[in-house]
Amino acid sequence: MLSRKQKHVLLKFFSMFSVIRGYNILVVVIAQYLTSIYILAHDLPLREVVFDLNLFMLVLASASTIAAGYIINNFYDSEKDLINRPNKSMLDRLVSQNTKLSFYFVLNFLAVVMASYVSFNTVVFFSLYIFGIWFYSHKLKRLPFIGNLTSAILTITPFFAIFIYYKNFETVIFFHAMFLFLIIAMRELTKDLENIKGDLALGYHTIPVSYGEPVSKVMLTVLAVVTLLPTLLLIAYFDIGQMNYFFYLSTLLLVVFVMMLWKSKTKTHYLILHNILKFIIVAGVFCIVLINVDVVLNRI
Repeated sequence: MLSRKQKHVLLKFFSMFSVIRGYNILVVVIAQYLTSIYILAHDLPLREVVFDLNLFMLVLASASTIAAGYIINNFYDSEKDLINRPNKSMLDRLVSQNTKLSFYFVLNFLAVVMASYVSFNTVVFFSLYIFGIWFYSHKLKRLPFIGNLTSAILTITPFFAIFIYYKNFETVIFFHAMFLFLIIAMRELTKDLENIKGDLALGYHTIPVSYGEPVSKVMLTVLAVVTLLPTLLLIAYFDIGQMNYFFYLSTLLLVVFVMMLWKSKTKTHYLILHNILKFIIVAGVFCIVLINVDVVLNRI
């Protein structure tokens, strides 16, 4: 049996894990490595990629920065989360705001230290990334369009770090990034619909608050249609191996998403839509291996 003190420490650990959304960070780490192995550095020996210390430091710096970003976002959104996510908010509040801020500064410092191992340019990149996350959480998040666009850009920024590191700017990578960006933009707008009650109460000028739910639904429908462009191009013109099945599935899910969207009226409905988009993103990460299922055997 755990003592009361041990239970308290365990609860605080889970509270901090909830604040930094450790599961999301784990997905990003896996995505960065799979992207490096199967897309960005597909012509390098597998061992050289997996045991590349520079790549490891880039991934760790990204994870630290993202974790710090979730902390500062949680700090500024604490009142809104009490309305939108009361259960999660109660868990998050087991760790004091001062402790969260201390972790925020420590994580950002560690990110810069790890970036410095790679190069001075990498330090500049992550310093700008850290500032961008803070400025978004502090100011831009409350603005319609700008907030959504900035959030989507910041979400895919860690991948730019490894794109630049490998200096691989093939056209196929652009279309993969375009697909991911559009799905993330849809997710951000769906989250705004899901959280409209708290945003309205605290003066967040999101798209649903400023222009209404019908306009938001039209925008999501347009984004879903536009997402078909990179999807069709990747399937028709690029060698993506068995990953084309993922894009067929994602297209089907987007059709279901749009059909459900126009019938959605409650927070629960929008949460289901949010989870559909989240599934597409997570499934896309693990389906990267389908680009070349024999890559591990061929490159050892």
